[in-house]
Amino acid sequence: MIAVVGALVAAVCLLVYGFLEGGKLVISLIEKAEVTRKGAKEMALEFIEIIDLFLMGTVFYIISVGLYSLFINTDVRLPEWLKIRTLDDLKNKLLSVVIVVLAVVFLGQAVAWDGARDLMGLGVGIAAVIAALTWFISVKAGNKGD
Repeated sequence: MIAVVGALVAAVCLLVYGFLEGGKLVISLIEKAEVTRKGAKEMALEFIEIIDLFLMGTVFYIISVGLYSLFINTDVRLPEWLKIRTLDDLKNKLLSVVIVVLAVVFLGQAVAWDGARDLMGLGVGIAAVIAALTWFISVKAGNKGD
């Protein structure tokens, strides 16, 4: 129960913080009333970072719901896409969200790119991790029929 509540508290904190940061950004944009090309790029980066907070909040929520449905109450009514019957189901759901988070992290770096830093290493590293996680998920899915 401690893990379930801890993950739920983390999810709520991240989601509320993301919401508040988004609100501050919108208020800041309204006050400036003028967005330059550079400012638009910075704004896009800030919104991407806020989306990253929401994604991480979602990860913690899925962990909380998954642990609850696995270990405390197996009869919880959940949408089909969120039904978790085994620990492997929970891991697969988490890995799927991690893949999206990694893509968002790279997108944020690409948007903030100043032309001086080399993004190739970061991009190849993230692509390798995504490929490995995708392979892991597909192998696990292929073994379910065995």
